Amino acid sequence: MLTFTHDGGTFSLTPERLAIAGWAGRDQAGVRHHIEELAELGVQPPSATPLFYRVGREQLTQQEVVQMLGGHGSGEVEACLVSDAEGTLWVTVASDHTDRKLEAVGVAESKQLCAKPVAREAWRFDEVQLHWDQIELSSVIEENGQAVTYQLGTLAELLDVPTLLAQLPAPLASNGALAPGCVLLCGTVPTRGGIRPSRHFSMSLHDPVLGRTLHHAYHIEELEVVQ
Repeated sequence: MLTFTHDGGTFSLTPERLAIAGWAGRDQAGVRHHIEELAELGVQPPSATPLFYRVGREQLTQQEVVQMLGGHGSGEVEACLVSDAEGTLWVTVASDHTDRKLEAVGVAESKQLCAKPVAREAWRFDEVQLHWDQIELSSVIEENGQAVTYQLGTLAELLDVPTLLAQLPAPLASNGALAPGCVLLCGTVPTRGGIRPSRHFSMSLHDPVLGRTLHHAYHIEELEVVQ
């Protein structure tokens, strides 16, 4: 179960379905850049853009320490849409943590292997809908004991919500809306300095219009890979 705080209190949700939008950049040049980043790691290009990868709902977590197998994973900050039991749409921030070694074998498989950390706070989507493109997306990793900006951009770089939802297949979508109980990660922005692992990942979604920020950070407890 996920529990979110917001200005009016809290709500809890037991997710029914989880999907991750891949190759969801509004600017196709940016999409190609991300495809090229992953191609350097041996990842095959997608058959279409965007693609919606299904992941087990059990992978969603709000913990700050997450166990993952091996040290080849890295996070990706994403705006995350949550449709509650009544169909009200909320937005929070999440990480599409992905095993990069397995990604060269299969993107869908690599996403399923890793937990998907999610923040504990959310905003109503209708509060940010009119200035969605101005919302800032950022992540920070730790390198050599220093905090380093890993990603920085705005939601204007990604497909807008109506466009995403119009292409979302059933049973994730219902009448052009995210179906109740469903969670959708909406895509990411390019990295600075290339895709690389870090045991600490900090992510933020900042609303400069209303002057507020959603934030979550997590640390990876690496599990040994036994041969």
